[in-house]
Order: sequence, then C-alpha cells, then structure tokens
Amino acid sequence: MPRVLLLTLTLLAGLTQAAPHSMLQRPISLTTGQGSLHGTLLRPQSERPLPVALLIAGSGPTDRDGNNPDGGHNDSLKRLAQALAKHGIASVRYDKRGVAASRAATPDERDLTVEQYVADAAAWGQLLKADSGYSRLILIGHSEGALIASLAAPAAGADALISIAGSSRPIDQVLREQLHYRLPPKLLAHSNRLLDSLLSGQPSEAVPDELQVLFRPSVQPYLISLLRQDPSAAFARLRIPALIVQGSHDIQVGVADAEALKTAKPDAQLTIIEGMNHVLRIVAPDFRAQLASYDNPRLPLARLLTERIVSFIAHTGTAPASSTAQVGR
Repeated sequence: MPRVLLLTLTLLAGLTQAAPHSMLQRPISLTTGQGSLHGTLLRPQSERPLPVALLIAGSGPTDRDGNNPDGGHNDSLKRLAQALAKHGIASVRYDKRGVAASRAATPDERDLTVEQYVADAAAWGQLLKADSGYSRLILIGHSEGALIASLAAPAAGADALISIAGSSRPIDQVLREQLHYRLPPKLLAHSNRLLDSLLSGQPSEAVPDELQVLFRPSVQPYLISLLRQDPSAAFARLRIPALIVQGSHDIQVGVADAEALKTAKPDAQLTIIEGMNHVLRIVAPDFRAQLASYDNPRLPLARLLTERIVSFIAHTGTAPASSTAQVGR
C-alpha cells in the first residue's frame, strides 16, 4: 500500500475512533455594532481540543442550514455540519446579517455589503480562535461563501480554508455568461448596461420588471460591493492550506472555476466529485432532477465530500497539504 494512502487511512481511522457518540448542539451568537448574529454550534463531546469549522453560506437570503426561501429547502450545510461532527469535528454555522434569525442586524438590504459579511466572518473566526476548546479553525465557504471565506481568512486567523462550489470569476462575468443564454436580445442589452453602470459604482433606478429579481434598486449597493471583488485574486493571496471541492454536475458553478482557483493557488488541493451538484448531492444532469434536489433535504450528501473534507482537516493538523488533484464521487 502506498505510504501516502496508508497515512490518510490512519488519520481517518484515528478521527473516526476518537469521535464521541454524544453531541452538544446549542445556539451561539455574535454581538456586532448593528445587533447580534445568530448561529448553531455543533460540538462532539470531548475533553480534548477539537478542530472547528466555520460554515459560511452562499448568496442571497441563504440561512445557516443552506436553505433559501427563493431556492429551496435542502439542509446542505446542516447535513455537512452533522457529518463533520460524526468525525470529531466541531462546527458553527450562522445566519448572515439580514437573514433569518440575524435579520434584525441589518433589516434593509440597501445597507448590506460584502465588506460587512467579511468582517462578520472574521469576527466569528476570532471568537472561535479565542476558545481553548478548539485546536484549529477551518473556514468552509459554499458558493459566494467561498469568496467571503477567502477574504476573511487572514483577519479570522484561519488555519485552513475549504472552498466548495466557489466561483473563480468576478460576478459580472458570471452574470453576463448566464444571462446571455436566458434573456432575449433587448433585455440582455439592458442587463449589460446595468452591469456596466454598477461596475462604475453608479446605481440605476431604471430596471425593467423582468430584471427586478437581479437588479432591483435595493440590492444594487450590495452588487456594487460584490463587483469590486476578484475571487481568484482573493484565493491566491491565501497563505494557509486550502482545499477546492467542485461537483461535476453543478449547474451554477463549473469545473473550470475550480481549475482556475487551483491555477491561482497551485499548492491548494483540488477534488472534483463526479455527479455532485450545487447542493452537494449526487444527482443526474437532467434539469428537472437538479431542481428537485434543491428542495429535498432527505437526499444524502455526496459521500466523497465528507471523506475529502475530513481527510484534509486531518492532514492540515499533521503535515503540509498536498497539491494533488483527485476525482471521485
């Protein structure tokens, strides 16, 4: 048996054997200058310090569990936290400001910015780093949360970072590509003009009804802050071990994005999970099956997702990260 594989199996076995049977789950909150943010701590019972993962949700009103009133109830982050706990890894997942239980911190979406989300993630990380019950802090960002994690990692004091379904491109490039295939020419031209205006920092009140969901005036301040960000550049600046996880059947973020992140940070690990989609399930590429999975919390997480994350966290506590790409399901 190759030495590297033997080491991986030994580390995984050690984590599994050490994982307690009982779990502590309780509310946890973070006080900010605008109010409190609320989350869930899930911690295996243990007398020794454990690694702790801070789970950062994706875009829009996605809550701590990975659910979105506009995008379905699938419990993706809740299920991931439960899977990690079974392997002796604690986690905190939280509602972003303006969302669910944290809505009161910023009730008007006009006041939301990427910089605020980054500061919040950093503050959560600092809270966990100050707790002697944790040995290492790992930021795990899903979708837009991967960008937030990359930007927050230095201030949070993160020991490692995991990007799941994270885009490599500025959001205007992603939107132009997606809308090119979905909008008639007149609306496409209008959306491109809106993006050009927002890129220059100028909001616009003239938004057709068909484009309100993306460009409504109240969300434009957030979009302006988001358009300033370059995910690949943020990822490249990381000086900690990093893992990129991408599903081959993701209809929102492609394998090319994961490969571009790998190019930006060559020492990062890359795992492509065959058949995994954006909500972390193994689903056929059929569009109807994809949409159904976004609203089905009973579907199991992709098996390799948990395996790779647990293995990566084990390795970051004992040895330098490998840059070897892996493919599986």
